[in-house]
Amino acid sequence: MGNMNSGIKKFLSNKNTVTVLGVVLAVAVLYISYNHRVKTAISPVSVPYAKQTIAPGTQITENMVGTMDVPQDMVNKVDIVRSQGDVIDKYSNADTVIPEGSLFYKRNVVEKEQLPANIILDYPKGHVLYNMPVDTESTYGNSIYPGNYIDIYLKAVNKISDTEIAKGNKDADKIMYGKFLKNVKVLAVKDSNGQPVFSNLDDSKTPAMIVFALPEDDYILLKKASYLRTYDSTLIPVPTNESLKDEPGDVEVASDELKDKINEWTVWTGE
Repeated sequence: MGNMNSGIKKFLSNKNTVTVLGVVLAVAVLYISYNHRVKTAISPVSVPYAKQTIAPGTQITENMVGTMDVPQDMVNKVDIVRSQGDVIDKYSNADTVIPEGSLFYKRNVVEKEQLPANIILDYPKGHVLYNMPVDTESTYGNSIYPGNYIDIYLKAVNKISDTEIAKGNKDADKIMYGKFLKNVKVLAVKDSNGQPVFSNLDDSKTPAMIVFALPEDDYILLKKASYLRTYDSTLIPVPTNESLKDEPGDVEVASDELKDKINEWTVWTGE
């Protein structure tokens, strides 16, 4: 037994033997690593594909999407969408036609808010689009999102000359303030260039306008309020929890008193 141990020690102490063993071990490691990479690269992965040609700006529905197996290596090297959940109910980009049989690429699948004309896709017939100027402060630190509901408050300050103030005019310091419209659904939030503020969450944009739709009578009433001359008027959006309800309420005039005052101070010349 001692002679055997001595022989093994002598064998391992031979420089040539150690070199050969090192080479063999290195080759074995390289082979195992390469074999693992090859198997991983060719292992199939299930990804979604288009079962029909999808036109630009089209909502992608479940019946348009199938799945197919592709090599893992292909998925790793290109910008392919891997999950059906990242495709269904999204939209094909405005400049994209997705051919039948094509895989879905991330640059070609967007949220509705990212479409240039998204605000014309989803508002009731007979309503009119309204564009309200806002800023970061009036949107509560950029916290008003498309799909949220807001109430609109009106602040109106009587414009009285210094002469009238000096005479002790009782209306000099009067401020009219109250909830004007309620249950208004926000359709879009845009920056000063008209681009969606939330199209890319990695790109910080400053809100400059919110877009919503109103029944024509309410649209006219709100426009009247914004055009007041005798009174310095300000429209103020206030977020609500209306969107959390199963059936959000319809747009309503919240104050008949404000409505009557605005109609008293303005003239409508339409039909």
